[in-house]
Order: sequence, then C-alpha cells, then structure tokens
Amino acid sequence: MNTLTILALSWQHILIVAIILLLLFGGKKIPELMRGMGSGIKEFKDAIKEEDKPGSKTTDNNSSNNNTASH
Repeated sequence: MNTLTILALSWQHILIVAIILLLLFGGKKIPELMRGMGSGIKEFKDAIKEEDKPGSKTTDNNSSNNNTASH
C-alpha cells in the first residue's frame, strides 16, 4: 500500500478534526496554542541555523564540556 494514500486527508477529515479541537480547547485557547507552537517552530529553526554555522558557540561549548566531564 502506498503510504501517501493512507495519510491523505480530505476536507471532511480536516473539518471533523477542527470541530473536535474547537470542542476540546474552546475558541479562546486555540490561538494561544497556535502561538506557542509557532514560537516553538521558530526556536527550532533558529537552533538549526545556529548549529549549521561553522565554529558556532554551541559546538565549542559541547567540546569543552566533554573534555571537563572526562577528567
């Protein structure tokens, strides 16, 4: 079986999920949840960009922490 056909959602499925989320969390809580998820994604992307930089501080700190931990 093709995995993409299993994961494909029609507009009816999306509507049902949206209604269930609205009932569970309420209209006031959903924007707050989306804002939190958006900021989490932004922090994740920033961390990936920071790690991709050559000679970044995170790799320098990790190597120095590994040296002190082994002693």
